[in-house]
Amino acid sequence: MKLFIGGLPGDIDETDLKEMFELYGDVRSAIVIKDKQTGKSKGFGFVEMPNDAEAKETIELLNGVKMMGKKIAVTQAEDNGRSNNNSGSGRPFNNRPPGRRY
Repeated sequence: MKLFIGGLPGDIDETDLKEMFELYGDVRSAIVIKDKQTGKSKGFGFVEMPNDAEAKETIELLNGVKMMGKKIAVTQAEDNGRSNNNSGSGRPFNNRPPGRRY
C-alpha cells in the first residue's frame, strides 16, 4: 500500500522518513518530494509498505502526530492514473474528445 505523508518538516529526508515508518512495519520505499529548482522539500512524501495490514495500522497510529513540531497527515495515497497517461476515464489528455482541438 502506498501512503501519502503531508506536513513534513522541511529538513526531513528519505532516510529519516524510511526509518520512522520502519518502526511500524516493512517499508519498500520512502520518497520526499522536492522542488526541482531549489531542491528543498515541498513538505510531503510517499511511503510504500508491502503489508496492507501494517500500512493501515500505521495510518491509524501516525495520522495527526506531531513530528519535529509539525502535525503530519498520513493517509492512503490515491492512484492518480499517471501510469497510463490519461485521467483514468480511457480518454487521453484531460478528458478531451478525440480529434477535437481546443
